Amino acid sequence: MDRRTFLQLAAGFSLGPISGSLSATAQAPWPTRSMTIVVPFAPGGQADLAARPVALGLAQIMGQSVIVDNRAGAGGAIGATFVAKAEPDGHTMLMALSAVAVLPEAERVSGRKPTYEMSQFTPIARVLGDPNLLIVPAALPYKTVKDLVDDAKQRPGQIAYASAGNFGASHICMEMFCNAAGIKLLHVPYRGGGPVSLPKTLSI
Repeated sequence: MDRRTFLQLAAGFSLGPISGSLSATAQAPWPTRSMTIVVPFAPGGQADLAARPVALGLAQIMGQSVIVDNRAGAGGAIGATFVAKAEPDGHTMLMALSAVAVLPEAERVSGRKPTYEMSQFTPIARVLGDPNLLIVPAALPYKTVKDLVDDAKQRPGQIAYASAGNFGASHICMEMFCNAAGIKLLHVPYRGGGPVSLPKTLSI
């Protein structure tokens, strides 16, 4: 499948007008077997929910099965590293979130060698463009952001917030918020957005 086809699929456009591209693709030797989209987070999160309809569409177009493989852990680094080391034959893809670009730099800042580099990937399509939202359980007393900030200043490090993993978009932007507000919250990382528990924690 060429880039135009994939971009249109990812954007949700009709596939009718590009039948010529699909026909040309069908004559190519690729793909020769089933394909895999690696989601570097647990099932049920943003990346997982995006990967599954893309996998269905690709399977229909390419005539090969497309497997969604959840490889959660280390804020997405385990799945990203797996894809970076996979055979570069077009059969293994990564449904990445913004954390994929942050993790190698976070490793360097921590004095460790990154397990992968961004140069090992070739971006194909932007599939998502969702803003981050700050939400709290209804049982908590906060009605405004000021309520949360005022309480956090009285209880530094005691109010927990959940994220989809270390150095992901939800973690980084929440720490930026804490820095700007002059507060300290307790970070509780999960293995993806799906498993995030809301009963007693904030979430972003």
